[in-house]
Amino acid sequence: MTRDLRLCLVGDSFTAGVGDETGAGWVGPVLAALRADGTDVTGYPLGIRRETSLDIARRWYPEVRARLRDGTDHRVVFSLGANDVSAPAGRRRVPQERTLEVFAGMLDEAHAAGWPAFVTGPPPGADAGWTDRALALSAAMAEVAASRAVPFADLAAPLAGDPAWAEAVRAGDGVHPDARGYRLLTDVVLPPLRAWLA
Repeated sequence: MTRDLRLCLVGDSFTAGVGDETGAGWVGPVLAALRADGTDVTGYPLGIRRETSLDIARRWYPEVRARLRDGTDHRVVFSLGANDVSAPAGRRRVPQERTLEVFAGMLDEAHAAGWPAFVTGPPPGADAGWTDRALALSAAMAEVAASRAVPFADLAAPLAGDPAWAEAVRAGDGVHPDARGYRLLTDVVLPPLRAWLA
């Protein structure tokens, strides 16, 4: 039987490609690269702006279930944490312990449904506080994912000290990068995603 991959990419504004003037974000180029590799993939981007892990946890399962009806290979990519570490009023929107609890529950639900999962953590931000919180959350999320043998792409550590990323975020809205930044995200996500799908 020919492999027919159905891939749901669930997340926040970064999954939706907010700030990318080309409209591609990182999801579009990743899916295009997989197709160029010869993978028959149908991708469903499911990103919503300003959503925290709590918001995503409430909606992801029925949205994914509605899309994973056909095909022979059903998988989920979770991309979350950016809105959890944001602190618009000087206080982070979701405490790290709560993010990890909800995140673990999502991975367990996906496993119970028979949907292999892949995860990306939050990217770094324009300010040091955001970046420090993103680095800490990403490291903790990686541990949760590893405990469940789920592959994890750390976006924070590779990009935190990258001047090209900082410039792309400054050129955007201060949170989301322009197209150059999304190309950097693609470069980080694509290799481990390819390995997971191989």
